[in-house]
Amino acid sequence: MAEALQSARHYTLALFDCFAAMGYDSLARVPHLATINPPLWELGHTAWFAEWFILREATSSHPADAQRHSLLTRGDDWFDSNTVPHRSRWTLDLPSPGALKTYCHEVLDRTLDKLSREAGVDQALYPYRLALAHEDMHGEAYLYTLQTLGVPVPEQLLRAGAWGGPSSEIAYPGGTLVLGRAQDGGFVFDNEREAHPVYVAPFRIDAGLVTNAQFADFVADGGYQNRQYWSAAGSAWLMRQERSSPRYWQRDGDQWRTMRFGRLSTLAPSEAVRHVCLFEAQAYCAWAGRRLPGEAEWEYAALSGQAGFGWGQLWEWTSSAFEPYPGFVADRYREYSAPWFMTHQVLRGASFATPSRFASARFRNFFKPERDDIFCGFRTCAL
Repeated sequence: MAEALQSARHYTLALFDCFAAMGYDSLARVPHLATINPPLWELGHTAWFAEWFILREATSSHPADAQRHSLLTRGDDWFDSNTVPHRSRWTLDLPSPGALKTYCHEVLDRTLDKLSREAGVDQALYPYRLALAHEDMHGEAYLYTLQTLGVPVPEQLLRAGAWGGPSSEIAYPGGTLVLGRAQDGGFVFDNEREAHPVYVAPFRIDAGLVTNAQFADFVADGGYQNRQYWSAAGSAWLMRQERSSPRYWQRDGDQWRTMRFGRLSTLAPSEAVRHVCLFEAQAYCAWAGRRLPGEAEWEYAALSGQAGFGWGQLWEWTSSAFEPYPGFVADRYREYSAPWFMTHQVLRGASFATPSRFASARFRNFFKPERDDIFCGFRTCAL
């Protein structure tokens, strides 16, 4: 746990330095976008969250439930995401980058000291696991922001690219799946509980994700112009975006190129298509005579042990709305799941930007259907 916490914090600081190198450590330089946070605010928030649950021993995310004061006099006023509206994060009188880095190091040092004195009881490790998962997710969000702003990222901070699989599909007989997990040791987010049986009908699913080459065929066939492939919500999104190809694709003669962290490169045909929203994935499926898998089908396939079903390089859209499992009860981090039920869509898997310690076939990621800035793709199922 100590090594993981140190690794996560060092990674956070290294990514922040990428922003600083381009002048984005200043609030004034960061554009107001609904999908990002100012990097300086996000740096302080990540350390504040760990301080809140570990050092201040908060029993929940409610403002009154911390047992101690923050190391920063105005820490709660600056970095509590529940009380600091998104838009206002650009106008806060935050400490300097150097001061916030010092705060990050101080919180980590005190966290490691406290961890070394824990009695080894598994329940005592819950706040550490929560803070680690939170920082891992914000590390990936930092990479979303770096991509959105076109900031270069050193190769050593990136993992392998996301390659699509063969065009074959795998047939599964279906049966009863225990969906979700019990709180029986380890760490489980509240939306993954409680474990409950569901019946999964027989289905056939792609062995790999839809590739750039496959999606380019959809584009070339007028997929973005033919509204019969688009849902009502998808058509409305398409009109707002005036999109004719995936985000970051650029036509260069007879080939496609794409922008990755501020660098333009030739689009690899066999790579999984990325930066497509749910509506684009649904439209492709309608064009191809396929469908997206439900999250239970995806989990069934991922846990089956069947050779050929590869996952973990891109988050994958599913056909499942983000809903609570039966018996849902909000955890200490009360706002993690409950506010987003029925407005977000479930994605499964992981991405190249997800630390391996965080990847799980049972983890439920969730975003709004229109999000295409995240590292996501999709695979399809037979109708």
